Amino acid sequence: ADYLDNGNNKMAIQQADKLLKKHKDLHCAKVLKAIGLQRTGKQDEAYALAQEVAALEPTDDNSLQALTILYREMHRPELVTKLYEAAVKKVPNSEEYHSHLFMAYARVGEYKKMQQAGMALYKIVPKNPYYFWSVMSLIMQSISAQDENLSKTMFLPLAERMVEKMVKEDKIEAEAEVELYYMILERLEKYKEALDVVRGKLGEKLTSELQSRENKCMAMYKKLHRWPECNALARRLLLKNSDDWQFYITYFDSVFKLIDESWTPPAEEEHSLEGEVHCSIEQAVNFIEERITEESKSSRPLRGPYLAKLELIRRLRHRGCNDEYKLGDPEELMFQYFKKFGDKPCCFTDLKVFVDLLPPSQYTKFIRQLLDVIPLTAAAENEVALPGDIKALQQHLCVVQLSRLLGIYHAMEKKQKLAVVRELMLRYRHGLEFGKSCLKTELQFSDYYCLLAVHLLLDLWLEGEEAAVWQCLTLLEEGLSHSPSNAQFKLLLIRIYCRLGAFEPVSELYSSLDAKHIQHDTIGYLLTRYAGSLGHYAAASQSCNFALRFFHSNQKDTSEYIIQAYKYGAFEKIPEFIAFRNRLNSSLHFAQVRTERMLLDLLLEANISTSLEESIKSMSLSPEEDDIPWKDLRDNRDLTVLFSWDPKDRDISEEHRKLSLEEETLWLRIRSLTLRLVSGLPTLGHTIQPKNSEKTAENGVSSKIDTIRALLQQLEAAVDSGKKFLEQKIQYPVLGPPPTRMAGFFSNGSCQCQTSLFYLVSDIYELDTNGLEDSAEIQERIGNSFKSLVERLTDLFNKCKGDLIEVRDGTLKTHPNLLENLVFFVETISIALWVSSYCDSVLRPFKSNLQKKKKKKKESSVAMPPVFTHFLDYVTELQTLTSNVIDHIKGLEIILTALKLEELSLKDTLLLQEEKKFTKTVQGKVQSSYHHSVQEIGELLKKRLDTIKKLKI
Repeated sequence: ADYLDNGNNKMAIQQADKLLKKHKDLHCAKVLKAIGLQRTGKQDEAYALAQEVAALEPTDDNSLQALTILYREMHRPELVTKLYEAAVKKVPNSEEYHSHLFMAYARVGEYKKMQQAGMALYKIVPKNPYYFWSVMSLIMQSISAQDENLSKTMFLPLAERMVEKMVKEDKIEAEAEVELYYMILERLEKYKEALDVVRGKLGEKLTSELQSRENKCMAMYKKLHRWPECNALARRLLLKNSDDWQFYITYFDSVFKLIDESWTPPAEEEHSLEGEVHCSIEQAVNFIEERITEESKSSRPLRGPYLAKLELIRRLRHRGCNDEYKLGDPEELMFQYFKKFGDKPCCFTDLKVFVDLLPPSQYTKFIRQLLDVIPLTAAAENEVALPGDIKALQQHLCVVQLSRLLGIYHAMEKKQKLAVVRELMLRYRHGLEFGKSCLKTELQFSDYYCLLAVHLLLDLWLEGEEAAVWQCLTLLEEGLSHSPSNAQFKLLLIRIYCRLGAFEPVSELYSSLDAKHIQHDTIGYLLTRYAGSLGHYAAASQSCNFALRFFHSNQKDTSEYIIQAYKYGAFEKIPEFIAFRNRLNSSLHFAQVRTERMLLDLLLEANISTSLEESIKSMSLSPEEDDIPWKDLRDNRDLTVLFSWDPKDRDISEEHRKLSLEEETLWLRIRSLTLRLVSGLPTLGHTIQPKNSEKTAENGVSSKIDTIRALLQQLEAAVDSGKKFLEQKIQYPVLGPPPTRMAGFFSNGSCQCQTSLFYLVSDIYELDTNGLEDSAEIQERIGNSFKSLVERLTDLFNKCKGDLIEVRDGTLKTHPNLLENLVFFVETISIALWVSSYCDSVLRPFKSNLQKKKKKKKESSVAMPPVFTHFLDYVTELQTLTSNVIDHIKGLEIILTALKLEELSLKDTLLLQEEKKFTKTVQGKVQSSYHHSVQEIGELLKKRLDTIKKLKI
């Protein structure tokens, strides 16, 4: 066992063998040997050994534990349940084995069996947790039941009765048990009863979370629409802590609900269960004013009361009330707020919500007013006034962010914008002095200056200023050198490099972000969207692997979390874990990565290192199966991961999100159908008795071609939807979601090529079933298809021609669309070759039959059917075309190597010496990335050329 722990698996196997020589039937040694075999990649031997032991139904703890570990490593948790079922039969009173059995069921989600195992445990050892494990398993049955009715009429009421029994017998001990009771009542929509539980004696056990009881009461009051109670409770909690924002929201919501219902407090008795109720605007205004007065006495400044005042003004204005003047002028209030909290980084995000209260005509005045109160000093007359300490720097940063948000920078001319960029960079570099003592992992205080400058340059680039984008990269690389952990710098660099078509620097940037766990799903799209499409095949494989590893391990991990939740009685977390798992399983990104990964593997290996048939078999792909949950796809991408200070009309909107999801789903459908069509090719290659329809139906092959034809119709439909979608000409914000590859796929002609290739498959199949004799018409059709395919492929190649990087007026310009077209060309030619090898498999037997006939008849001239010549010409032309593309790529490599970037006199004399060194780095990275792409594409095409040469019937 020690050897296994240290990862020395070979020694472990040897030691186990020694032991087994002496003691032939030592179960545990056999299992430890099996673990060693599993870890050295001998899965089948390990499984056989384990089953030997399992068949003997061991009951010793060591063997059981070791087998559990082994099965887990094999990803076969269902075998653990069998193991403990047998052990429990032999040792029926073992608490330990019963609880292991329960956890084994939990791993595979067998809720009904969990319920039974929990009760069996409770009978052996009457401990409360076991009883409630059983209750929780009932709730899980209700959650997983497809039939809502069943869960409301059977599972939940049964769970409720089980808990009530314990309540009556006064056996409730722990907080978790009360939580569970509350959870059942809430799911049954018995809100009144749930409220009584929380407010009653049982509620006293709810102590582990702060304000747990109050929060639960509040939730129930809201469900029951008991606004007086909501209001009074919120009011009471705000008196305790006037900085708790959620209660201000509830307080305002309930005040306005009560006003709308014209509620009046009863004359004699208490206002409500929770005490005094406010039900007029007067009272709300006074209450907020009191909170502000109270705040002035507190030892530390609280933001809540001041923001609550602005929130109330916003709501009054929204309702069209004329009472807002009682609270003061929003502009003045925001100014005062800035004076109090302007040196806190949160000041900007606090005020961002309320800028709508300012009239646009006041924007410039408001900003000037804020600038006037910041202590800045200028060294000389005409120089920029700079902050003397971090506080002043934070205040100034806040104003700059507000200026961007209010659209002041957007309205400037190009010259003014460049002047602001210079000023911001000067302020950025000056601010670095305050952060000299910062650790590498800390951000510099002035980083936002640099980011804002880059945002301004991005505006210029989108307006057609080509040099601006290089300056963006230069400034970001400089920023990153001073603040190596700044994720915003890295994310923005990733987006810009990708837009320029350079993927090489991105891999390193992304891995330095050190994305953890769920981030592979939320920000993984930044990587996977571009890796393959820019020709970095190796990096694309790797980035898909990162993501897939996370998605697959999530399955296993979630079971472990659920088990921990049972052990520690954190029952309310269990449904959350299940929801989390489902959300990841139906993730859009997961489906995309799975599909692209398989297409990529086929592209790199099929008919090169392994046959297409083997590749498809190893992925267990089949054209009939579709494993994408189309109806439940969840878009888990974080589209706001990049900071943006843009005004609302320029920022990413809900509409953009909807459209982006629609576009991603359409593109995924096209890719998934392409993959399934390719996976159907090897299934057609069976020899068929021609013209014998009964037999073909039995062989199930005719249904295979039907599958392919059906998929082809679906592909046509998906393509049509895609084209309709693109007609809307949607422009996402520059930092919004990246568009898919769909537009390029249609415009460069790859789409038409790929579809007509699949139609060709259908024709060849027909030829295969009809034979050569009376099929002149089909043969002609096939011949024409071959001709038009060569033309289309040549067109596609023409769309790849041109310089990838060119120098224009002293500025570099990249053409990433040419690179994307080349990548599509390689993919399309690969599909063409897979289809050709299917043609080849059909025509070869025909040819050998013809030659046999020729020998029999001893005639020198048996006329060769035209389809052979068509095919040979087609293959020859494919070979010529591919050779031309390879030559073109060699040419590109030479040009890219010869580009002497040093000699680029970047006209922008505004560049400082230190910036020039970063500019050089950036341009070097882009050049090297393009070089790398072209090399990988060239290598792959050469391998494809070799497979063409084998296609000579």
